[in-house]
Amino acid sequence: MSAASWSAGRWLFSGQKATLWVGAAIVTGALAAQLPLPLACALLGALIGGAALLVEPSLSVILMLAIAPLKTLIATESPLPLPLDVGQIAFALVVFVWGIWRVTARRHLPLPRSWVLLALGVILAGFAPSLWAAKSAGAWLAEWAKWVEMAALVLIVRDYGQAGRWAWIAFGVVWSAALQAIIGLYQYSGGSGAAHLWIDNFRHFRAFGTFGQPNPFSAFMGLALPLTLGLAWGHAGRAWRSARRCAPRWWAGVGVRRESFLAALYALCAGLLLAGLIASWGRGAWLGFGGAAATMVFFAPRRRWQGAALIGVGMLLAGGLWLAGMLPAAVQARINSVSGDFVGLQDVRDTPLSDANFATVERLAHWQAAAGMASEHLWTGVGLGNYEVAYPDYALLRWPHALGHAHNDYLNILAEAGLVGLTGYLLGWAWIVRGTWRSLRQRDPLLRGLALGLLGTWAHLAIHSLVDKLTVNNLFLHLGVMLGLLAWVSSASVHHITEPDYAEHRND
Repeated sequence: MSAASWSAGRWLFSGQKATLWVGAAIVTGALAAQLPLPLACALLGALIGGAALLVEPSLSVILMLAIAPLKTLIATESPLPLPLDVGQIAFALVVFVWGIWRVTARRHLPLPRSWVLLALGVILAGFAPSLWAAKSAGAWLAEWAKWVEMAALVLIVRDYGQAGRWAWIAFGVVWSAALQAIIGLYQYSGGSGAAHLWIDNFRHFRAFGTFGQPNPFSAFMGLALPLTLGLAWGHAGRAWRSARRCAPRWWAGVGVRRESFLAALYALCAGLLLAGLIASWGRGAWLGFGGAAATMVFFAPRRRWQGAALIGVGMLLAGGLWLAGMLPAAVQARINSVSGDFVGLQDVRDTPLSDANFATVERLAHWQAAAGMASEHLWTGVGLGNYEVAYPDYALLRWPHALGHAHNDYLNILAEAGLVGLTGYLLGWAWIVRGTWRSLRQRDPLLRGLALGLLGTWAHLAIHSLVDKLTVNNLFLHLGVMLGLLAWVSSASVHHITEPDYAEHRND
């Protein structure tokens, strides 16, 4: 627990406040004695959970990251409808807990500032003019609010990071993805029972976690995997540095053991996420991770020629395995289908349909509808979040039902927010990518690994967005937290080593 947590704990349980807690415990005990056992357990759990969140407020962010992917599962399976989806409820809890922490523990400190908020402001400003073209102001507001919430998470995570909690929040991103990967691997092995998602004669099935569909699940795996690899790389770098400091008895250092354990833990999580990514059978996610991996390999060494050499060796190795037929036949066939399916925007109104090409033609039909919206509303689009509302006016004859978005985020933004919105979006993300690249100059291996992982995440986002929209199913909350981690790592001085002093010269 951090020093800030101890400070908060002393505030919560000192003086008259301790009397309030004792009174709350007595009232809770009296109510529990009168309530049925399940309700009594829920009341006790709520009290313990509330106390834990007040003592360590960053737990609220970790909780949000874990339960936000349950949106679809709860919406379809819960016997009692919720007023909001579970991710929005968790986000409100994060803001509430952070507000209490701000007032009690950091009221004398100014709110942190970050250029990441300015980059998101550029994106929000670009989206704003589309409001005047929107048929549904409610749909516009719901989509615009996603980016406002992302900005709020940047501020909150940046504030927690300044108080020394960033590592726990980064672990929360990885942990939430690892939980989904475990569920997805169970489904891949036959646990889903989803006959329409079979891969090879009903022996394996496409994984979808709790998202209800493989596409957002694969997006989550692809976004979190580079960050996980970056953290594993960073902890391994710290372990290596600690080992060099206490040579020849490197095994005796506290830092070596700690950092080696964390590197192994993140490497294990990366293996789970990679397996989940493969089990999703998502071609867009595979392409996205390929781009992310190449980006990370290129920027991992401090000398760029070494990164270029590693990419060349990797391409030769992958090409050799491909030509030798050493990759699974099903995987090769899946990859081969990419070039034939997504060759560009084309007119599919007269394309014959079959079981083999149905999903592809359906996607291209929605691309074509988005292009129609953009051609008629070039500058401000049909309104942010209004793709589905405007779709009936642009739908192809055989495709009357909208999929919710165009399954190409760039086309989707162009259709909804026009050239103004797409320009703001691209400028904002270009600023973010540039800031992430500059953050690679960190001397601390862990902070550099964090920046490297985030750079890989943005590469995956950029590539995968060509065939899907990744800010769905509450994934924008995870993106907001990762942008907050970027705000934190970019604020650290490039000359300041934040590696803890483990007194390596001493034995345990």
